[in-house]
Amino acid sequence: MKRNNYLKLLVLLLSLPLGTMAQEQKVTLSGYLKDGVNGEDLIGATVYIKEMETGTISNVYGFFSLSLPKGNYTITVNYLGFEPILRSINLQTDELLTIEMKAIAERLEEVEVVAESPTEAVQNLEMGTQKLAVQTMKQLPTLFGEVDVLKSLQLLPGVTSNGETSSGFNVRGGSSDQNLMLLDESTIYNSSHLFGFISVFNPDAIKDVKLYKGGISSMYGGRLSSVLDVRQREGNSKKWRASGGIGLLSSRLTIEGPIVPEKGSVLFSGRRSYADVFLPLVSGDAPTVYFYDFNLKANYILNEKNRLFISGYFGRDKFKVAQVADNSWGNTAFTARWNHLFGVNLFSNFTMVYSNYYYGLQYLGSGAEYSWDSNINNFNLKSDFSWFLNGGHTLDFGLNINHYQFQPGEIRPAAGSSVTPQDLDKKKALEPAVYASFEQHLTDRVSLKYGLRFSSYFRLGKETILQYANNQPVVYDEQNLSHENGTVIGEKYYSNNDVIESFYGLEPRFTARYSMSDRHSMKVGYNRMRQYIHLISNTNSPTALDIWTPSGPHLEPQTADQISLGYFGVTYNGQYEFSVESFYKKMQNLPEYVDGADLKFNNHLETELLTGDGRAYGLELLLKKNKGKLTGWLAYTLSRSERRAQGSTTLDPGINDGSYFPSLFDKTHDLTVVGMYQLSSRLSLSGNFTFQTGMPITYPSGRYEYGGLLVAQYDERNQNRMPNTHRLDLSVTLRPKKSNRKWKGEWVFSIYNIYNRKNAYDITFAQYANGEDYSDFLSRKNETTAKKNYIGMFPNITYNFKF
Repeated sequence: MKRNNYLKLLVLLLSLPLGTMAQEQKVTLSGYLKDGVNGEDLIGATVYIKEMETGTISNVYGFFSLSLPKGNYTITVNYLGFEPILRSINLQTDELLTIEMKAIAERLEEVEVVAESPTEAVQNLEMGTQKLAVQTMKQLPTLFGEVDVLKSLQLLPGVTSNGETSSGFNVRGGSSDQNLMLLDESTIYNSSHLFGFISVFNPDAIKDVKLYKGGISSMYGGRLSSVLDVRQREGNSKKWRASGGIGLLSSRLTIEGPIVPEKGSVLFSGRRSYADVFLPLVSGDAPTVYFYDFNLKANYILNEKNRLFISGYFGRDKFKVAQVADNSWGNTAFTARWNHLFGVNLFSNFTMVYSNYYYGLQYLGSGAEYSWDSNINNFNLKSDFSWFLNGGHTLDFGLNINHYQFQPGEIRPAAGSSVTPQDLDKKKALEPAVYASFEQHLTDRVSLKYGLRFSSYFRLGKETILQYANNQPVVYDEQNLSHENGTVIGEKYYSNNDVIESFYGLEPRFTARYSMSDRHSMKVGYNRMRQYIHLISNTNSPTALDIWTPSGPHLEPQTADQISLGYFGVTYNGQYEFSVESFYKKMQNLPEYVDGADLKFNNHLETELLTGDGRAYGLELLLKKNKGKLTGWLAYTLSRSERRAQGSTTLDPGINDGSYFPSLFDKTHDLTVVGMYQLSSRLSLSGNFTFQTGMPITYPSGRYEYGGLLVAQYDERNQNRMPNTHRLDLSVTLRPKKSNRKWKGEWVFSIYNIYNRKNAYDITFAQYANGEDYSDFLSRKNETTAKKNYIGMFPNITYNFKF
């Protein structure tokens, strides 16, 4: 389809809802919902009009809008953990309200662990969406006692871990780089501290966490598998407060308060680990390892129609081995936003975003000292609009322009070093996109949400691009039975900002809901996603050294089409909630690495890559208990994830003879059981059990001798598996007796991996040498054909406080 046809379809979509404006003249009730204690916006609160049997939910800024005929109405506002509000209003003209809600006083007999009303999951148009309250995350036992957003999400269906100690995650069989991670709309490129032990998201600074696995809104793009939308807290606009915690691994402190009471607030939050302080006490030559990060959020209400937000994040990891290496890496993110109301039913948000990921290394080896610096920068300008139309319909539309700068690496030798200076080619790209989506309620039982996203991508100069014979950067050598570099027949130079290559495509999105009753519904969804940047890594878990690179000549954008079907139900009193979702995802243009690929310091990665496709499909079950002294959930996923890379010619077998093979992210069975028990107002217990099928791995099938060396021989890729992994974690939270003091504290005692399961992350193999005594080999085999294990049982104690 030609580009102008795409634009015609987009215009058609925009025109669909306009017929609703021909209805009778109505007035608009709109407003902001806030926490009455600290002034924080309430995301996802429900506003219901009894007389009209209609309602809506507040957006990520706490804003809602309803168009109604003039008259008297009873408004009901609900938000989990807050007292419901019932208010009568005589609506004769447009009205803009600010409604503050009061938190429910703590009760001994029950707690609730969901982030939204259980019926909301049944009645809304979202599917493939997971949401966890930050307070729930803080109840879960974790490694080192560090509350972790990403590890908490891994306890939900369809989300698996890269490894037991990795904060990276895989969604529905996709790789880690196929997850778009946003912190206040800024892209986070590396999600982990301390090589994956903890994520970069500080729970004390976080207000809302939402993961989209399917049915993804057309406002999001750029990744195939998921969108993780993390929103920071605005800070207390009524009084100054402080909170924090002291643990074995790190300490944290958050300070928040009003800039001008009731009009603006600011929040500062920081963390730092201190292994670098204690490790030298154990060993004088221990490596230096630590992390730190800072979060900032400020907002100011100019008037009832204008509001400003500024937020930022800065984090760094440091790892140094004396006389060997010194390196650091981390993310920088900055967001500036302006909310404006055009009238009372058109909400707008204008955003400027800056994101950066940096990696730096200093190698200190004698005679070969050098420094290596790499980074990725992107600048994003966005305009997003929500138009609340008559009949409860909503039209969302907007555009954004994203500019990328890639610096894969600069190598600079120290004075007297034998290392040769090297600059990998810098790359630039521009990614504009426009989108629109419409939510329409056809009847009381049937609702639709459909949308289009038109994205484009321009690889820009200046850069020199190599030309290969037959346009093949990788060729198959039949004599050596291996893939080799293609033959270079020339090169082409592009001046600054010349378009090297362009891509564009339409990304339709669709979700439909049929409600059998207020407590049961069926949903179906479809979405197409396009991904223009790629993480170059041939490991199952991303590392700090991995390089992002843009699409261009010889590297097509990745695409995915996903369809999902689900049932959602809740009991009459909302105590139990159940859902089952099935999905099928087809992926194209996936980069696959040839056997023996060399990715580091490589200026021409296309010579190490084949283009493949993939498929993932599965079934996700979730049973939640939301109320009572005992709460929690059981999550189970049955799924497959496979890849295929066929050769470019009939003589090229590709990878695995062109047949499908399990991807590194294929986990057939994934079971999680989470429980939290409130013994009293002072004492609570929690635990989680996880089981996962071992990840695919390629074992050696034999060996041969080459040049006097024994070389392992491998056959089909990923046809073996690591041992299955499972683990049980427990924690106890103890709160002191209540008093009138402003200081509030709690002790958290936890045990990670309580039965000391030795979950393997790597396996090595011993070789039987000619002439070796067999009994000696068996002894050596037991030592070296071994499983390298993750952390075993680990107790922890943390003290949390606020005042």
